[in-house]
Amino acid sequence: MLNSEQLEKLRKAGRVSAEARDLGLSMVAKGVRYFDVAEEVEAYIRKNGCKLAFPCNISVNDIAAHYTPSVGDKLAFEVGDVVKVDCGAHIDGFVGDTAGTVEVGTNRFSALIDAARNARDSVMEFIGEGTEINQIGKVVEMTINSMGYKPVKNLTGHQIKPYNLHAGLSIPNYDDGNTDPLEAGMIIACEPFATNGEGLITSGRPGNICRIARDRPPTEPALREFYDYIMEEFSTFPFCARSCDWPKANLLLNKLVRQGIASSYAILKEVKGGCVTQWEHTVYVGGPRAEIMTTY
Repeated sequence: MLNSEQLEKLRKAGRVSAEARDLGLSMVAKGVRYFDVAEEVEAYIRKNGCKLAFPCNISVNDIAAHYTPSVGDKLAFEVGDVVKVDCGAHIDGFVGDTAGTVEVGTNRFSALIDAARNARDSVMEFIGEGTEINQIGKVVEMTINSMGYKPVKNLTGHQIKPYNLHAGLSIPNYDDGNTDPLEAGMIIACEPFATNGEGLITSGRPGNICRIARDRPPTEPALREFYDYIMEEFSTFPFCARSCDWPKANLLLNKLVRQGIASSYAILKEVKGGCVTQWEHTVYVGGPRAEIMTTY
């Protein structure tokens, strides 16, 4: 169980994440650049006393996750785009992880957006200590299916531990048969993904989001300085060059990747090109009813 100081850190990280999420969603409009939304979301997190738990993901249409714009990215939202904003803040490793979806200028996918949101909200009504993991997935799947869509089965929610964004348990978006119960003290991210496609994602090209893959500092002095900065600023969390306050960060990060010290996350896409929507809350399992961290 978290002590009172730790719980307050988690609550603040969750609230700031939720505010940043809603700021990002409010900015999405025709002609707005992905880059500008990501920068504003991350700036909000930092200005409000938190650090980044991962780069702001701006995933559009059939891209389900792991797209974040690079410096100089010219992509802008177009009418009909379905845009997922996924962001996270942390304080001393205690993370709020949250996401939402909006549509640009049309209502063609409003029911698909609601399917993921309703699934998340249905889980929030009962999740807590003793909840069996497969029951979470069962409710997500039933809710999304009832609206004529499919859950993305190979994307999951996850347990979170201090400085460990994906720790221990996976929280499925369908009934996977795992009857293990949630335990008091757990931090859980519940993130239903809904699609009008096949219900599976596949890995695409490497994206801009990276992590330190090997605890092996480089020997080149300039690269070592950059590595030390990353470890101080981001610790074990994912990061990207755009989020680094460091000269020539993109060039230096590419060197770390080539040397195997850092690795990049693949951009995840729906296998049949289906549109994907996502809603996510982080909760703290403090008793029979979990406390939602990413609302305010």
